[in-house]
Amino acid sequence: MSAIIEIENLSKIYADGFSALSGIDLSIQEGEIIALLGPNGAGKTTLISIVCGIVTPTSGVVRIGGHDIVRDYRAARSLIGLVPQELATDAFETVDATLKLSRGMFGKAPNQAYIDKVLRDISLHDKQYNQIITLSGGMKRRVMIGKALAHEPRILFLDEPTAGVDVELRKDMWQVVRRLRDEGVTIILTTHYIEEAEEMADRIGVIDRGKLLLVENKDALLRKLGEKRLLLQLMEPVTQIPAGLASAYPLELSNAGSTLVYTYDKHSESSDIAQLLDAVEASGLRFRDLETRQSSLEEIFVGLVSK
Repeated sequence: MSAIIEIENLSKIYADGFSALSGIDLSIQEGEIIALLGPNGAGKTTLISIVCGIVTPTSGVVRIGGHDIVRDYRAARSLIGLVPQELATDAFETVDATLKLSRGMFGKAPNQAYIDKVLRDISLHDKQYNQIITLSGGMKRRVMIGKALAHEPRILFLDEPTAGVDVELRKDMWQVVRRLRDEGVTIILTTHYIEEAEEMADRIGVIDRGKLLLVENKDALLRKLGEKRLLLQLMEPVTQIPAGLASAYPLELSNAGSTLVYTYDKHSESSDIAQLLDAVEASGLRFRDLETRQSSLEEIFVGLVSK
């Protein structure tokens, strides 16, 4: 798999001295979904705007499909579809005409068959000749995706695509994104919804204060940084952990004293667990069930940003 986006030492400093991005290095492979997470003002939108040619970088290099975004702007931009946070459409135009206009602006010849395919992909074919003003907010956001896809880009940027969209519609849009990825479209997603990144992304990037803290395969990230917890459901609630047990293991009580929680990392040996269980029984505590849990992506993200 080859890199379709290459970003090297990218920085952006505004006239007032504010550093929006600092030393960003990122390589994105063709056909993957990468999610960029970060708090408000972290630099996510600035990064996307530079790659899409909307904002000029202070320093660094960005190549799209081998084309430098500054020296070979037209070739680079033709490979990109952008879905911004804001809904920007002509309210009184039809859905079909909006997509055709967007396609024509990139110099593409008319192709009704392709427009129909895009409309089916975004579940708007039955609204093809409706004016945009008549559509719901979620449908208007789908129109924005359709506009971005109209010129057949190889890369799709989604900047907070499901902001303000209800849960059911959000899941429908996840399916749309997956279908696009299956067709070979590379997708870069920024989102505030941790579950969205956890559900969809192949890789996760975390940005904070203009710096890229990490980029990691999603599953590897969860394995590497996610704490594991062993939860012992006690037969009878207790008010405190026996002293000898508390001094030997990092244990906590939860659920009003009915659950004993042991937190460990992935490097812990299974013998540690066995020894703990023996120690619990030796202390006089009895448990009726046990389960293990691993930290969610949200817990990992909050931990990284807080550091």
